[in-house]
Amino acid sequence: MQTPDQPILRDIVLVGGGHSHVVVLKSFAMKPMAGVRLTVICTDTHTPYSGMLPGFVAGHYDYDAVHIDLGKLCAFAGARLYKAEVTGIDRVAKKVTCKGRPDVDYDVLSINIGSSPQVKNVTGANEYAVPVKPIAQFNERWLALLARSASPLHVAVVGGGAGGVELLLAMQHRIKNASFSLFTESASILPTHHEAVQKRFTKVLSNRGVTVHLNTPVTQVSAHQLHSQARVFDVDEVMWVTQAGGAAWLSSTGLMLDSHGFIEVNDCLQSTTDSNVFAAGDIANMVNHKLEKAGVFAVRQGMPLAQNLRRSVQGVALKAYRPQRRWLALISTGDKQAVASRGAFWGFVAGLGVGASLLWRWKNWIDQRFMRRFSDFPAMDKIARKPHPIRLAAEASVKLTSEESLQAISAIAMRCGGCGAKVGATVLSRALGSLNPIDHSDVLIGLHAPDDAAVVRVPAGKAAVHTVDFFRAFIDDPYVFGRIAANHALGDIFAMGAVPQSATAIATVPPGLEAKVEATLRDMMAGAVEVLNAAGCALVGGHTGEGKELALGFAINGLVDIASDGITLPRTMTKGAMKAGDVLILTKPMGTGTLFAALPKGQAKGRWIDAALESMQQSNQAGAACLLAHGATACTDLTGFGLLGHLVEMTKPSGVDAEINLASLPLLDGAQECVKAGITSSLQSANVRLRRAIKNQEAFVKHPRYPLIFDPQTAGGLLASVPAGQAGACVQELRLLGYSHTTIIGRVLPMGDAVEAITLLGETTT
Repeated sequence: MQTPDQPILRDIVLVGGGHSHVVVLKSFAMKPMAGVRLTVICTDTHTPYSGMLPGFVAGHYDYDAVHIDLGKLCAFAGARLYKAEVTGIDRVAKKVTCKGRPDVDYDVLSINIGSSPQVKNVTGANEYAVPVKPIAQFNERWLALLARSASPLHVAVVGGGAGGVELLLAMQHRIKNASFSLFTESASILPTHHEAVQKRFTKVLSNRGVTVHLNTPVTQVSAHQLHSQARVFDVDEVMWVTQAGGAAWLSSTGLMLDSHGFIEVNDCLQSTTDSNVFAAGDIANMVNHKLEKAGVFAVRQGMPLAQNLRRSVQGVALKAYRPQRRWLALISTGDKQAVASRGAFWGFVAGLGVGASLLWRWKNWIDQRFMRRFSDFPAMDKIARKPHPIRLAAEASVKLTSEESLQAISAIAMRCGGCGAKVGATVLSRALGSLNPIDHSDVLIGLHAPDDAAVVRVPAGKAAVHTVDFFRAFIDDPYVFGRIAANHALGDIFAMGAVPQSATAIATVPPGLEAKVEATLRDMMAGAVEVLNAAGCALVGGHTGEGKELALGFAINGLVDIASDGITLPRTMTKGAMKAGDVLILTKPMGTGTLFAALPKGQAKGRWIDAALESMQQSNQAGAACLLAHGATACTDLTGFGLLGHLVEMTKPSGVDAEINLASLPLLDGAQECVKAGITSSLQSANVRLRRAIKNQEAFVKHPRYPLIFDPQTAGGLLASVPAGQAGACVQELRLLGYSHTTIIGRVLPMGDAVEAITLLGETTT
């Protein structure tokens, strides 16, 4: 979680992780602006570099080699990364609307989402063709096609431009026993390139047995068939690389778009409609320059875009970008050879085998150098990137209104303690006004009728279960953090087999402009209330104060059945109820501690963090009910003390020993790699002190998974002891419920003579 020393004054929001925006992120990483916060909204954490996509398809590169890891780049740049799908823009309220999460406020907005083949314009293409963009979806279909490639296939590529020709030749290089056809409505392939380049690729396609259909617009696609005006072609797969256009949601924004749905921008890459909106790359149409949809322009627009985004929040004049009239295109032929094309010059050496190979090596060098700019970062503590301090005067680096200047001065000033540190009532009221916590019949006085305290009834035959959890934010998305914090706090209730009833929140929010504080609090509590509502838990009140770091916690009340004697709890799982002969079941993978320690160091891949966040947002409610139904009597949720610490908490009061199999532990992707690199959580050293509870720790201290038994977890899974006869059915049902990593990790043993209670194993249990 980035904690700036100065309050956030302006938000620049980047929609999309395209080539221009990665350049913007790198620019702000190396030269940050005080008081300016960047937020990236993108559906995919790994953004592909289009120049290397044909090489990936051909098998010359692996996935990581052709994708920029936005998670690592944003962490380096101090930018927030929101993994979400944008559905629109409210330009009056200056908000980006997203699917499944709160709106995102902006002061300045930039859009770099590329283009998409307009498959909806041709009957059946949306259902039966595979558009090359978005590339993440194309990759899934491409891998599926590879899996079927053992059988003869006929693949059709629709689109005769450089993208279509490159893709076809790359696929043909990879799939040896498939036949290929190329369809284009133009009179030639590569119509925007020199005639010599067209002839060169016509010869390549002919030599490789590719059937080229010129002047053949596709009118319809059906199951295993492709239709033109003259005839019907039998095909097994259709790849669509033509008729690119803008995203459908742009049509409702009120921005001026061209006939293809691209955003019209001036020479400063600024929307001709709205001075607070910028666009670059394929999604932008520069009204004064006719540009081909080529990655080279998106890359070149990156620095001018970054400069104008800076100038926009400063309130100073923008600078025009002048695109080059000619550019060099190195078009690959799939087999580590390439052809050069640049206006009238096309690279005569490409006609020779050695020359074509040299051109591909040159292209590979250029591409690899570009990718290293966004993957190889200097150590964050070894570069001077400290922004200039904010000047709250007429010459302020970020232009403020007089009211904002007063708020910023207040935020920088020495903060009050006690009740003076509370968030203002107006801000709090607006932030919480959009929340809709569920109504609960047991809540007599709660959030909808606030008083000095909530009043909650305990129904007859029930006992109250109380727990509290609180921690500071470890990610920069307050909405996701709110979801995880609520899920984490509910874990103790579920682990005991209780039903959550009510919750009170305690939150701290960094001081700053009222609008920024309000948005942060709103998003964080929106995520939390979603989780609480889903669990049937009513938010009944809380306290919000100022603090240096964003933090959130909950006191949760739950209910369990109580017997008529007023003492016995017949359907409760406790830590001290393990029985010898039971097996140990863990419902979620481990590794959140090391992964989030690696994130700020730039050593955690974005997809590792995505998977960890998804796991932390998975509720333990259904899992606890399943464990209880299969006879579990002892259970706990894995949190800060790690697997070993929580297991020791269970064995000691139960009067038993236990063994765990390191090979069976379910792990999050990347966890083992991170501990191997020596990256551990700050709490790890305290947890390691419990190694004295292990009988044979010397034999396993060098095991690659050994450090992970001490790894502190956030919103971890349930660790339960289940009767051996029911364990198999329990695991199967848990997996069907969505706990796909559920595993038997060991068993409960009778207490031995040794003081140490835990034995480690190195072989997989059956």
